[in-house]
Amino acid sequence: MRVIRDNQRPDMPRRSCVLVPTMGALHEGHLDLIRRAASEADARGLKNGAAVSVFVNPTQFNDPADYERYARVLDDDIAGCESAGASIVFAPSVELVYPTEDPTPVPPLPPQAIDKGLEDAHRPMHFEGVCQVVRRLFDLVRPAAAVFGEKDWQQLVTVRAMSQRDDLGVEIINGPTAREPDGLAMSSRNRFLPPDQRERALSLSRAIAAAQQETTPTNAEAAMRAVYAEHEVIPDYAAIRDAETLGPFRQGRPGRAITAAGIQGETTVVRLLDNAPWPIA
Repeated sequence: MRVIRDNQRPDMPRRSCVLVPTMGALHEGHLDLIRRAASEADARGLKNGAAVSVFVNPTQFNDPADYERYARVLDDDIAGCESAGASIVFAPSVELVYPTEDPTPVPPLPPQAIDKGLEDAHRPMHFEGVCQVVRRLFDLVRPAAAVFGEKDWQQLVTVRAMSQRDDLGVEIINGPTAREPDGLAMSSRNRFLPPDQRERALSLSRAIAAAQQETTPTNAEAAMRAVYAEHEVIPDYAAIRDAETLGPFRQGRPGRAITAAGIQGETTVVRLLDNAPWPIA
């Protein structure tokens, strides 16, 4: 990355790519983000196109077993990146990202990641790890922009807030949620769902759809809980929030229906996320 970053023509900007940060095990949703990054890089005339980082970040897993279980299929990921138009695949070691002789600091968390009762409440230290690794990847790659998927909405708005607050010079671009034909949001974790649990997993997208039929936050949240009850699923949360701050919904501002739930997988509970704009215009 240093060679790509520094050995450029004098008239080329130092920030010469659009980054897609991933943890690998890429699916079609990731490939959509890479295509978006390649298109953005081309439109901006950025020499190095789309760069994809593949790094399973240990600091954002609160369960060590979940970290060890995460699929690592770099050869498949590289092939997928190439097919989607990436120019660079950056797959650093843990030692490069977190050198022992120069500890990588954890940035202060933006308000979007604190006391919101969403992922912050259910995954202790998760956003500390996310902000730490994103800042480090930005330092190593120095992209002009980065594409983050909307499926992890709290992560998206947290990273955008951090980038703006700390004047990192990296534009954060939304990548719409990609879905399976039955409506389930694409996730690397879907591979752990046995067929007999698929219907229960669809409770997330169906809960979001039910919320979008309602016009008040109270009714929308009740509609989500009713769908979960029908599928015998207990959600971690099913909330209507301000889309930017993740605080209480305020009339006249964009809102978001956000939810997460655990579905019994083949060997462990599979946590899934989903969200969508609320209310529908």
